[in-house]
Amino acid sequence: MVKLNKIYTRTGDDGTTGLVDGSRRAKYDTRMVAIGEVDELNSALGLAVLAVKADIAGELERIQNDLFDLGADLATPLGAFDTPDFAPSDMVLRIVPGQVDWLESAIDRHNAALPPLRSFILPGGSEPAARVHLARAITRRAERALAALAVAEPVNPAALTYLNRLSDYLFVLARAINAGADPLWVPGASRA
Repeated sequence: MVKLNKIYTRTGDDGTTGLVDGSRRAKYDTRMVAIGEVDELNSALGLAVLAVKADIAGELERIQNDLFDLGADLATPLGAFDTPDFAPSDMVLRIVPGQVDWLESAIDRHNAALPPLRSFILPGGSEPAARVHLARAITRRAERALAALAVAEPVNPAALTYLNRLSDYLFVLARAINAGADPLWVPGASRA
């Protein structure tokens, strides 16, 4: 159980942030950038929750919880607490394949009622869909940050998969919110 009595600690005043294993990283470190992108994504989803129907809000809140799991995963480098792989334990929280499976199931469920795409879609159509599209774009940025981290040091493969699948889920969800009546891209529509 997490218990926060004091919000400021002053330990980050030197431009570093602590990880779960006690190590410290510069706030601009690749790992910290990825954690920050996931945090921004979670905030964007919080904004989307305010605009969608209750059943979809429940799905997005579940994902917000998963994103805290992802943040904990990223804040625990491989080898912390003598873990040789990315398996979760009592001491280490990791994204697991079951979380990806849930996203895939939700994608299939939402996509089943949608017409096939005839063109690329413009992000929008309705305020709730636009908020979900914004979260989708932030998901892609978080995924790029995580991919950059994975070049520098080991990253949980399920975490990378989770973000990739999450952007797919948000794309399909935005279409479902618009009931398939998406604004379509018309190539060259405003050329003189």
